[in-house]
Amino acid sequence: MAGEKNVLQFIGERQNREVYQALNWQGTFQDYLDIVSRQPRVLRTAYQRIYDMILSHGTGEYVDSKKRIVRYNFFADEENGGHDAVFGLDIPLMRLVNVFKSAAKFYGTERRVLLLHGPVGSAKSTIVRLLKRGLERYSRTEAGALYTFGWLLERQSGPECRPGTEFVPCPMHEEPFKLVPSDMRHGVLELLGVTQQELDHPLPDFGDLCPFCRYVYNDLLRLHQGDWRKVMEQVRVRRLILSEKDRVGIGTFQPKDEKNQDSTELTGDINYRKIAEYGSDSDPRAFNFDGEFNVANRGLIEFIEILKLDVAFLYDLLGATQEHLIKPKKFAQTDIDEVIIGHTNEAEYKKLLDNEFMEALRDRTVKIDIPYITKTSEEVLIYRKDYTAGKIRGKHIAPHTLEMASTWAVLTRLEEPKKHNLSLLQKLKLYDGRMLTGFTEDNIKELRKEAEREGLDGISPRYIQDKISNALVSEKGEGCINPFLVLNELEAGLRHHTLITNEEDRKRYRELLQVVKQEYEDIVKNEVQRAISADEEAVAKLCANYIDNVKAYIQKEKVRNKYTGQYEEPDERLMRSIEEKIDIPDSRKDDFRTELMNYIGVLAVDGKTFDYRSNERLRKALELKLFEDQKDTIKLTSLVSSVVDRDTQEKIDVVKARMIRNWGYCEICATDVLSFVASIFARGDAAKEDA
Repeated sequence: MAGEKNVLQFIGERQNREVYQALNWQGTFQDYLDIVSRQPRVLRTAYQRIYDMILSHGTGEYVDSKKRIVRYNFFADEENGGHDAVFGLDIPLMRLVNVFKSAAKFYGTERRVLLLHGPVGSAKSTIVRLLKRGLERYSRTEAGALYTFGWLLERQSGPECRPGTEFVPCPMHEEPFKLVPSDMRHGVLELLGVTQQELDHPLPDFGDLCPFCRYVYNDLLRLHQGDWRKVMEQVRVRRLILSEKDRVGIGTFQPKDEKNQDSTELTGDINYRKIAEYGSDSDPRAFNFDGEFNVANRGLIEFIEILKLDVAFLYDLLGATQEHLIKPKKFAQTDIDEVIIGHTNEAEYKKLLDNEFMEALRDRTVKIDIPYITKTSEEVLIYRKDYTAGKIRGKHIAPHTLEMASTWAVLTRLEEPKKHNLSLLQKLKLYDGRMLTGFTEDNIKELRKEAEREGLDGISPRYIQDKISNALVSEKGEGCINPFLVLNELEAGLRHHTLITNEEDRKRYRELLQVVKQEYEDIVKNEVQRAISADEEAVAKLCANYIDNVKAYIQKEKVRNKYTGQYEEPDERLMRSIEEKIDIPDSRKDDFRTELMNYIGVLAVDGKTFDYRSNERLRKALELKLFEDQKDTIKLTSLVSSVVDRDTQEKIDVVKARMIRNWGYCEICATDVLSFVASIFARGDAAKEDA
């Protein structure tokens, strides 16, 4: 009993009654006009509200291949913990938001169907879900507040409506300002002090009342002999909270089989039980205005697989799109205010292009391509979100595992570069912002331009997620899964992949897996090398020695040997052993050394000291040189034979500790990587002996 009281107290103390009362506000029509006077932004269309909602989360900007890109924070889904965050689609999302902006300003796109088109698993549904959930949250904020109304009527049957105390809501959640006669709306706004200058968007023409409210309005007007003020006394305005689950302002329509499709699902149907009560099936009180178009009024309607709609639905959709009108059975055309957005895959879109009966729909459609991600650094964010340490218990994901899976996924989506001196992997790196010698931002723009279908084919993120999940539950991992386990799962799954229809694609995907495995091999070799040569003091000493020799070489001086005290010629062998590690040919050594000394000289003039870590190429060369000098003392290849003496084991443990501390390895995967790299070096040593 005490526990129950504690729970009730816990919940009660955390409920905010003020917020509840604000969200459930009710008032007279005059109260509403006062709100309009103070906050003219409540007079917005659905497009204007969605555009403002997106902007309310803020934006960021960056430049990609000389193109200014705007990133809309709304699509990061931070309010929901990033659960539906969209990655790597900033350009398509810019196009989508620009359509909302154009529609908000009445430039024409408000009379179009928005069609998100792309391959399966490219986040089309996620984008629409974000818009729907965002609208729900926005309608609960002060900035996103919107209002609707209802009537105080007498509960009775009969041909006429009479004033009473029962609240009967508008079935389509309409804008209360519609109650002002259309020819007086402009004057009313002037009286309220609402001018166009105060608003970010043009003032909308809200159209006429829905059939039900029009019927009640006319009845009350007759009853009060044309006294509009007395009619308004029967009106109660209330705050409107959009909710898909409550079927308020957000609708979803999913086509069924042809035999079960019925246009009343979109525009409502007669309530046969009430015909006897009101005497006619054309009385709007005997009609259920609960079709998806009715429900979605003031918000958004999503058409899932919109191009699978039966042709019979086409006429309703075209009217709702172009004229913002729907035709409920036995009633006049009815005004609606909602965003119509659908999504479809490429196969269905091709059918649309071939179907002459769908020409009118094509003409009223704004198609926005939602391709797969073509940047590895963005693709990997999808999987990092799904496979966090908090979600994956009892298993460790080795470094580079998700990156390698992402690399393969992106490679399958890229088109072979037409330049013969560029590999697909190099193209992937260029797209990801990594610069390659001889390639500029203009080259990257050219690469993107020449690829017509890039991102519209390839492997879906869902396939990658499935195979990572398989690896996580597999017994092979022994507490840790590594890139090879995941890549093997990806390869094994290709045999039964339902979306791969020809053997050529299957073969190409397998070849790309080998490319990724080679890339991973190079990465871990470099990482082990860095771990072995991570003694910063030793690298700094080697750097100082190299700089002393380069300085003497450039100035044609001798170097003092710190052991013998004698002056000697610069150590050309030392300098070249470092420079060769970063592929500087003998013919370019003077240029490299001069450039380095000039850089050090500029720093000295500014009162700064040279740090090898600020020069990526030199840092890499020094670490590789130190690794070469130290690898024999560590005897890494002894791991292959499993015969390791105590001194060597201590050195290996130091390297392993660095890998765990610096790069996120665990004991298992650090040991595996060291053994793997040791086997590579062992193969290399064997090859040298054979040669």
